[in-house]
Amino acid sequence: MGRIFGTDGIRGTANIEPMTVETALRVGRAVGYLFRQGREKGKVVIGKDTRLSGYMLEGALVAGICSMGSDAILLGPLPTPGISFITQNMRADAGIVISASHNPYQDNGIKVFTEKGLKLSDALEEVLERLILSREIDSIRPTAQAIGKAFRVDDAVGRYIVHLKQTFPSHLSLDGVKVVLDCANGATYKVAPIVFSELGAKVEVINNSPDGSNINLNCGSTSPQGLQEAVRRTGADAGFAFDGDGDRVIMVDEKGNILDGDYVLAICGVALLKEERLSHNTVVGTIMCNKGLELALASHGGTLVRTGVGDRLVFDAMQQGGFVLGGEPSGHIIFSKHASTGDGIVTALQILSIMVSQDKPLSALSKVLTKLPQKERSLPVEKKPPLEEIAPIQKALREAEKEMGGQGRVVLRYSGTEPKIRIMVEGPSEDTVDRIMDNLEEVVSSWLK
Repeated sequence: MGRIFGTDGIRGTANIEPMTVETALRVGRAVGYLFRQGREKGKVVIGKDTRLSGYMLEGALVAGICSMGSDAILLGPLPTPGISFITQNMRADAGIVISASHNPYQDNGIKVFTEKGLKLSDALEEVLERLILSREIDSIRPTAQAIGKAFRVDDAVGRYIVHLKQTFPSHLSLDGVKVVLDCANGATYKVAPIVFSELGAKVEVINNSPDGSNINLNCGSTSPQGLQEAVRRTGADAGFAFDGDGDRVIMVDEKGNILDGDYVLAICGVALLKEERLSHNTVVGTIMCNKGLELALASHGGTLVRTGVGDRLVFDAMQQGGFVLGGEPSGHIIFSKHASTGDGIVTALQILSIMVSQDKPLSALSKVLTKLPQKERSLPVEKKPPLEEIAPIQKALREAEKEMGGQGRVVLRYSGTEPKIRIMVEGPSEDTVDRIMDNLEEVVSSWLK
């Protein structure tokens, strides 16, 4: 087995390597060994989304952790940012998330957090991967009283709900605000309705009946069409679609228009600029953020700093620069004063707080951003050779840049979690974008499929 960590932990089809009980057992042992903080017994938090395979992988992780003399604290279904929070809150040595995020139910994944609820650095990930794949710690076998135990924490959901409510300004209320929540039959199905209701909102919930196989199925942040219909049908003020593990959100305004993460960054960035609360007048985004976001921030004296794709890279840049807001068009948004990872519920609450404080509908707030024409496509690939070494692809990229004359961008990258290549084209007109996209798709397909 080669490298098992991708851009966001380990991920794949459940019960096929690397997402097998055998590998999960080794992950549990490696985490129990690596993150123990000099205690007599270590303490590792485990949470999951609603996939059927979560039970299987949870049991294997627990066995591995306990076999290394650490205790396993089981949270049950909880959003990824909630697991990050509980890891810190309970002063655990590490946290583990069993989830494949927005992927279909047959996939699953394992992500690891440090004791501070942070995703692993590249260096720490390499050490953990070495321990998982080697036989380096096979001989470490605590016995008798030194073996760990597993127990469930019944109030984890309650602790997280209190935390979430505290991120909403105490002088504001959601009384009179009607929202629709699409929980994607995933990890937010318990938490989200309670949070918004207790803050005073009138809540309509869809896709909150998980059965182990319907997570993300034609619903949630990757399929918000049902949310659009529900918002129009109920006359709601806004709708929010979460993904399977709750770390991202896509919005729908009161007119039924879909608003992605670029709109969140623009609305929140401009609001914070006006209130002089945006650190260094800077928002952190990725190479996938629309050029219009840069222009929107610049018109109010702000700046956009770009990183590679991935919320970990966004958070790293935020830490290094002392920035408070960052995110991705996919809906991963980080408010560093409230969380160290993307949190869909926190993001929705921040948007609602701006709507209430400014007494404006979401459609009016969204006018702060005018996007340049942009299209994205994902193509399946059987291999991932370095793109810079494929001459026809590089030629097509040069021709695209020449045609746009500096008024657009092309981003070509492999997915870090799936066997796909992503193509993003942004340009001065729809016709130009369509023409360049079709040409790139043809060239890429002929070389990588």
